[in-house]
Amino acid sequence: MSTTPATTKERSAVRTLLRLWPYVRPVRVRLFTAAFVAVLASCVGLVIPLVLKWMVDGPVTEQDPAGVWLGALYLLLLGLAEALLFGLRRWLVARPLSHVEAEMRADLYRHLQRLPVEFHDRWASGQLLSRGTTDLMLLRMFLAFPLTFLLVNGVTILVGVAIMLMQDWTLGLVILGPAVPVLITCVIFERRYAEVARRAQDQVGDLTTVVEEGVLGIRIIKGFGRHRSQARAFRELSRTLRGTELRKARLLAAIWAVIVTLPEVAIGAALVLGAVQVADGALSAGTLVAFLSTALALRWPVDSIGFLLAMSQEAATATERYFEVMDEAPEAEAPQRGAGLSHMRLRRVGTPSPHEPAPDDNEGIRFSSVTFRYPDAPADSPPTLDRIDLHIRPGESMALVGATGSGKTTLTALVPRLHEVTSGRITLDGEDITAIPRASLRALVAVAFEEPTLFSASVGDNVLMGADDRAGAEELHRALSVAQAEFAHALPQGTDTQVGEQGLSLSGGQRQRLALARAVVGSPRFLVLDDPLSALDVHTEAAVEAALRDVLADTTALIVAHRPSTVLLADRVALLSGGRITAVGTHYELLRTNAEYAHLMSGETSGETTGETTGEESEEESEEEPEEDEDYR
Repeated sequence: MSTTPATTKERSAVRTLLRLWPYVRPVRVRLFTAAFVAVLASCVGLVIPLVLKWMVDGPVTEQDPAGVWLGALYLLLLGLAEALLFGLRRWLVARPLSHVEAEMRADLYRHLQRLPVEFHDRWASGQLLSRGTTDLMLLRMFLAFPLTFLLVNGVTILVGVAIMLMQDWTLGLVILGPAVPVLITCVIFERRYAEVARRAQDQVGDLTTVVEEGVLGIRIIKGFGRHRSQARAFRELSRTLRGTELRKARLLAAIWAVIVTLPEVAIGAALVLGAVQVADGALSAGTLVAFLSTALALRWPVDSIGFLLAMSQEAATATERYFEVMDEAPEAEAPQRGAGLSHMRLRRVGTPSPHEPAPDDNEGIRFSSVTFRYPDAPADSPPTLDRIDLHIRPGESMALVGATGSGKTTLTALVPRLHEVTSGRITLDGEDITAIPRASLRALVAVAFEEPTLFSASVGDNVLMGADDRAGAEELHRALSVAQAEFAHALPQGTDTQVGEQGLSLSGGQRQRLALARAVVGSPRFLVLDDPLSALDVHTEAAVEAALRDVLADTTALIVAHRPSTVLLADRVALLSGGRITAVGTHYELLRTNAEYAHLMSGETSGETTGETTGEESEEESEEEPEEDEDYR
């Protein structure tokens, strides 16, 4: 169920890891210093065998106790120096690598906020979460340990081999014998482990998604008694991940078997051959001790090759997964058009100022031949919205009505540019929305969705999210009053009460009223409401509608509506059918003249809303019926 299948194309781990350089560059001095200190510590360790040679061939052979004690002091000092240098290396890398991880995580989160809605529709949240947590942890561990010790161990092996060849070249060749098969094993291991590591990290993302969905949907799971089936599904994913991790363990065990066994055999062979040479007098005992001590000192650098390569491959996979998200194109920003935007901000609804021209036909919200098709829709499928032409005049409220799936929510999402139109244009007071910077556009257009989303913050913080930073208690109180959300004042800590994740501690109607308060708190110039009252009871709905009328009087609004009571909030109604606007008019006009609209509104039984008016009322409405709407084409 992975939303991001593992990459099958060949990739270079080195080229992938080099993409981390922009993040590493600011701390490169400390990292290079740490690497130098680690190399120095490793070289100090290689001096110990040379001291042992001096001790065996000198003070031990000559039976000089003072020389032995002096050699022991040298060994102690070298050991302390090695330990201190390695401790210094760890201190040098701790702070900068925490900074690198924090910067990468912040960049990822910031980038996620700028990615279009289509991206978030495609990606499971668990996959994104695993990239921001598990993958970045792997990268920090790689930068702290494998990156340094691949260099340190490489230098150590080269210096150690040079020392052994200087001691006795024949024994050195014996030690070098396994080098070729070890290198071949490493190449094969690297390719196979990269594939399995990628699969495991994707499966971790899938598992994270299931856990997150299970926690957020716990009421549904418990309500339908599906905890056993959900547990089975989780167990199956866990088994799959376990199988992948076991395959990683088998690959690591295989390379360790080769890397550990062959050098050990070579050391054993060198020991036997060296002992024979010492017995024949061709080699001093001290030289053999120094040679074997150097060979044993190289066991750790050689044995560690396996898991260092494994960690490097996991880091390369984590880097690849991280940049899969970072490489996604963010929402294209509009060019700065300060003059036009400033004019829009200053213009208000109502009686025109004597110093300003009267509103023209381009003001308000205008859809001009707008067509929209979802990016992942089949090429031969009809567009979701097809050549939409609609004009909402300044200060007017337009209700958008249509059958389920007709595209109402999609149409409202186009105004704040949550989706980009495929063709055509949308203008706000004559300004094309693509020419307005997104931040400015979304400051002009407030939205409230049918499914309200609240954050793990206080009630006040959730509501004031819809206003600028200058808004305070007065604006908060006014917005709560409009949305009939005064219940917030009765919560344990009032508007400072934490609502919890997704606001699930509140009822659906309470969440919806807070979302509506968030939409109106900033007194927006344009308001887009997607069926904002669907979860309210009839009495609360009536109270909200009464308060909302005052807000709508000063706002240009597009309101998705399913109930006649909501439709009556609007000045006019647009009927969306088959992706097209098929009719525009007042509620009563469409009830009389449009059968589809009358059918959609037939859920209400009162004469006022179904068109079953008295003859006298019909006569009056007929006399007042306006001419054909100029704004509907």
